[in-house]
Amino acid sequence: MRILLTIALIMLACTPAFAQEWAKKKLESSPRHSEWVTVKHGGREVKSFVVYPEKKERAATVLLIHEIFGLTEWVRLVADELAANGYIAIAPDLLSGMAQNKGGTESFGGDDNARKAVSQLPPDQVTNDLNAVLNYITKVPAANGKMAVAGFCWGGTQTFRYATNCDDIKAFHVFYGSAPTDESALSKINAPIYGYYAENDARIGATLDATANQMSKLKKTFTPVTYKGAGHGYMRAGEAPDATEANKAARAASWERMLKLLKSI
Repeated sequence: MRILLTIALIMLACTPAFAQEWAKKKLESSPRHSEWVTVKHGGREVKSFVVYPEKKERAATVLLIHEIFGLTEWVRLVADELAANGYIAIAPDLLSGMAQNKGGTESFGGDDNARKAVSQLPPDQVTNDLNAVLNYITKVPAANGKMAVAGFCWGGTQTFRYATNCDDIKAFHVFYGSAPTDESALSKINAPIYGYYAENDARIGATLDATANQMSKLKKTFTPVTYKGAGHGYMRAGEAPDATEANKAARAASWERMLKLLKSI
């Protein structure tokens, strides 16, 4: 019995990010209007998931940049949860058209393949995709023109990088992502950067002092918060059925913080 329990725990710990039936079920029960749109620019077609809030007034928009696993059910769930709090949320699949069959995240068949493909995306292509998606969503009738960006893991790093070459955003929310090291790039940032980090994530945490020093030197706003006991990816892991108490607490505190900050854009 002990051996079987050990095996079960190992299998649970190794459950891939793609195995997100719990997120899918939550999405399927959502009362909010969601839709898939295709944003075209140049020779690219970027499949994007949009969710609208149930409110009378026009709403601010949040662009979500996915993890290194691509546009998963969980990222779509975050979009729905933002809409539940009054925001239009759009989550582009930056792997759109990158599979052999010209498909996106769903065509890579699992974490490892998607991870490899995301890590090889050209930075200029990512920037151009994000610019096109922002241009699209700001023109929908329900949008009020105010925009923020939030990204997770690889998407957090891309959020920080995107802040160096985008002037139209009110705030950037970086979840456990690293910053560019080039001061000339950081000097181009024109909006606050809010950082969300895990205590048990030295790969990213070890870079924070240098980033804070660079941003302070350049008189840029960078406000990082590190959450005790949490691990990398805690926003997703803290919402999963097998979440640890530390990841749950970090997710709850981060979510509350982000929603409070979004009210000010």
